[in-house]
Order: sequence, then structure tokens, then C-alpha cells
Amino acid sequence: MCRFGFLPVLSSKKLVWPALAVVLCSAADQPHALAAQTSALTCARCHEAQVRTQPGTMMGRALSLAGDNPVLDAHPSLTVQKGDFTWTVETSGGHSTYSVTDGKSTLSASIVWSFGAGNQTWVLDRDGQLYESLVSYYTSIDGLDTTTGDDSIVPATIEQAFGRQLDPVDARACFGCHSTGSAVDGRLTLAALHPGVACTRCHTGALEHQAAMNSGDFSVYPPDLSRFSTEDLSTFCGQCHRSWEMVVRSRWHGEANVRFQPYRLANSRCFDGTDPRISCVACHDPHQPLIRNLASYDAKCLACHTVATRPSGRKATARSADAATAPGPAYASQPKSCPVANSGCVTCHMPRTRMLGGHLVFTDHDIRVVHPGDAYPN
Repeated sequence: MCRFGFLPVLSSKKLVWPALAVVLCSAADQPHALAAQTSALTCARCHEAQVRTQPGTMMGRALSLAGDNPVLDAHPSLTVQKGDFTWTVETSGGHSTYSVTDGKSTLSASIVWSFGAGNQTWVLDRDGQLYESLVSYYTSIDGLDTTTGDDSIVPATIEQAFGRQLDPVDARACFGCHSTGSAVDGRLTLAALHPGVACTRCHTGALEHQAAMNSGDFSVYPPDLSRFSTEDLSTFCGQCHRSWEMVVRSRWHGEANVRFQPYRLANSRCFDGTDPRISCVACHDPHQPLIRNLASYDAKCLACHTVATRPSGRKATARSADAATAPGPAYASQPKSCPVANSGCVTCHMPRTRMLGGHLVFTDHDIRVVHPGDAYPN
């Protein structure tokens, strides 16, 4: 059983999915979304800083609903032609329509669910079935092109050109990673979701904690994620960002797996499942927007690759740049310092990698010495 939520996890060497039934509901009626917002307000009583900044993160904006989509509002007319088909996305008055035509017939659907804060893919309801749009919006070209992962699809009919039909497992995974509370009693209930990743998506048991606190019971708390080992955090984040086990068992090879950060990080020579200096949260605060100033990560690298002397005289790798001489636990790993430089670490050892298709670029979390002409390491 998954102890972290309702996404698949690995248990006893197998991938476990709970039973699923799909219920399609109107996105206009969202009582559980309101409950999620109320929950966040309650969390803010004690966690004001996190609640203030987290909704502005990429995860907090992972899904947009109709009428609240700055990307589409800024692009009232998008179009692309590929082969015999032409796709258009038109937006007016907060309403967006996705269409595809072969010049003879046209299939259209209203866009209700937009996945992604910048680049966007749309999940569409057509005749009670969910489809992933065959084209997506990419910021790098400021326009439409084939959806990542669908490059091998060459549509022969307008139905195929409309998009890829999602089975219940795919649908649950998509909404489970991009929204909060989309599952009610084990069923995908789209009217219930709160757009984006909110408090209760990661902090399982937060609602029970709130109820207990309101009643004066201070003994009920969600699992303390800060106490998770580096390995457990990698698995936890890997629910959506893909764990090492999931990528290996799915046999996802090549540049396409660069976007699966927990998998890539686990391949690093310096990865240690017991060392908190190499955990996901050592570099990224999930409650804060992603830091894009690469120089700011130098201190994170030097926390491992700088050896300092403690007051006791023992040698140990510093936990952070600010605590280079502070007492603390000695770690098994004693990485070498870089002989070339002590700045710009990420630009050399975590190369930017362009995914197949060319529109998406990710920082490769497989930390390594990179030589010109090296093949992409799986």
C-alpha cells in the first residue's frame, strides 16, 4: 500500500496501483477545491511563510482551470499545421477551445484542464472520454508542436490527430501529480480537485491534524518529511518526478529520462541514501519558487566537496558553506574537492540537456565529470 498518497509506489518489488473508477464531473462545481483552499488558510496559522509562497511555485501552478490561464489569455490564437492536419487553440473571454481539422471535418473540445505552468498540455473531455492533446504549447517557440512523448504518433485519421485517449491509470496519474484532492473514495472525481499541488497533496494527514488541533488535541501530526532519509525523500518525490526503480523497470532510456530528477540523481557517484546533503530538499525548497541563479548552488556543492576542520580537530565534510566549522555528524562520504574551480559547479557537472523534440531543456541531475563528446549516460 502507498503510505504517501494515491499515486503508485513500489512495494515488495512490484508497482502497486489501487483500484480505480473514473467519474467525469463538471469543473464548475468544485466543493473540494474550496475545502483545499480553506485547508491552506488553516495551515497558514502556523505555516504562514510556506502558504504565502508555495502557490507561486511550478508545483503550485501545475494545473490551471478554465478562466484562470495566463498563458492562453496571452495567446488568443495559436495554430500549427503538421501533415494533413491543422490544430488551433482559440481563447476569448476566459474560454479556450482546442480544435483539429483535416480540411473536411473538425473535432473540437473546450479546454478545462491545462497541465503546466509555462509549457502546457491539455486534457480534453470528448464524449465522456479523456484525451491528452496531441499538440502542446512550448515557451521556447512561443507556439504549438507535438506533445512530448507523442512524437512517434503519426495520425492517419482526425480522431487520432485529436489526441491520445487516456486509460484510467494514466488519467489518475496525470491529475494526481498536477492537482490536489482529485481522488475521492478511490475514484477520480474531477469536480473535487484543487488545481496545482497544495498542502494536503504532500502532507498526508494534514486535514486530520487540523481537525485535532482545532479540538485541542496536539498529538496528531502528518508524517514529518524532514525526518525522511535521503533515499525515502527520493522515493517520495519520485511519485511524480519518477523514482530510480520506476524508470529502470519501465526501461525509459535516452535523453527523455533527463526530466526524471530522482532517477538521475540516484545515478550520481556522490549519491548516498543516508546523507542529507544530497537529498532533493538540500537544494530545492518545495515551498519556494525554483532558484534559477546557478551560482547560488555552489554552496550546496561545496557542502560536500570542501573539507573543513571542526573545533575538536577532526576532519569532516562541511554540512553547508555557512557551517564549515560547526560541530556535526561525520559522513561516510568524503568527496574530493574540484581541482578546476570552486564556483560554477552546476554549469560543468550538471549539464543542460535538450530532450528529444528540442523544445524542452532540463538540468541533468546525474552529477558527474563531463567530457566533450561523452554519450548521454543512462
